[in-house]
Amino acid sequence: MSQIPMVDLEGQYKKIEQEVQASFTDILSSTAFINGPAVHTFSNNLSEYLGGVHVIPCANGTDALQIALMALGLKPGDEVITVPFTFVATAEVIALLGLKPVFIDVNPCTFVLNEYQLEHAITDRTGAIIPVHLFGQCAHMESIMRIADKYGVPVVEDNAQAIGADFRYADGSTKKAGTCGTIGCTSFFPSKNLGCYGDGGALFTASDELAARIRKIANHGSDVRYYHSEIGVNSRLDTLQAAVLDIKLKRLDAYNEARRKAADYYSVGLAGLPGVTVPKIAQYSTHVFHQYTLLIEEGRDEVLRHLQDLGISCAVYYPIPLHLQEAYREGSSYKEGDFPVSESLSERALSLPMHTELTAEVQDQIIRAVKDAVHAREQNKHL
Repeated sequence: MSQIPMVDLEGQYKKIEQEVQASFTDILSSTAFINGPAVHTFSNNLSEYLGGVHVIPCANGTDALQIALMALGLKPGDEVITVPFTFVATAEVIALLGLKPVFIDVNPCTFVLNEYQLEHAITDRTGAIIPVHLFGQCAHMESIMRIADKYGVPVVEDNAQAIGADFRYADGSTKKAGTCGTIGCTSFFPSKNLGCYGDGGALFTASDELAARIRKIANHGSDVRYYHSEIGVNSRLDTLQAAVLDIKLKRLDAYNEARRKAADYYSVGLAGLPGVTVPKIAQYSTHVFHQYTLLIEEGRDEVLRHLQDLGISCAVYYPIPLHLQEAYREGSSYKEGDFPVSESLSERALSLPMHTELTAEVQDQIIRAVKDAVHAREQNKHL
């Protein structure tokens, strides 16, 4: 069996190669490598796609989260509520700014922030809430915003994995993921649903005031060259990456639909497998399947090794929840057992290859390998 990758960026590139090469040739000829026309074109087009919010590009998704918290004017010691089952960047920026991460557990079915635990975590020191739209679907933003508005707490959406997903409100209206809260943040890392060929990120907000502040912070705290009214950072999306993103943005809905079809194929093929749970889709959100993640009740690592031995890439997101990471244990009162759902997911989650170029033939190989590994595990239990 040939190697099966987690993401097939080469196959995706071949379909847009001529457009990318033409854009790169224009930019290389113009030498407008920083803040060139393609950056503004992409920002405007992404704003339109997201319903008209301000879009401020930056260097990467981690910078986006940090700039968002800086723009909210939080002070050292302020608390930021988020989840321990996520990529480290979500908590990393909190710690870098001298803020205090306050964790609450995730929903055991959808893996996103458990909104029923949110209100109990809010104190008079709460400065922000960061729900993570994990693996491709939204946290319950309507409930989260209701609670946040009650206490006057801003909400920063970590939308690195769910760009293009729709949140459905109880009245039937919808908003794009990343546009429901105070500020939305995303990453354009190459493997993302909307990814460039290097690093990149962006922030979204409906607030004119916040948009102006975010732009200033991302530009060394300056809105007039060489005049700096506050401490900022240097974080920008280069022109070549913006050109790639604008080409891919036109195809984002088609890319996400291809991922949904691949996810459906997996779920049908793996249905009823003992001890294996396929992804659950929330009623209030569409799912764009940045990852397709199974829960394997026993022997997750045995299944992982079996697939890897066959040349099938797979991954564990995330093997250690953030409250148990060494970097976040010093000075923390959190201990093993505090967030049982996150800890359990870290032991059971296994993500299969997921990208826009998956074929039924390749998926059949992957499904067969998962089934073989699970059946072997079941047989070994009875020996």
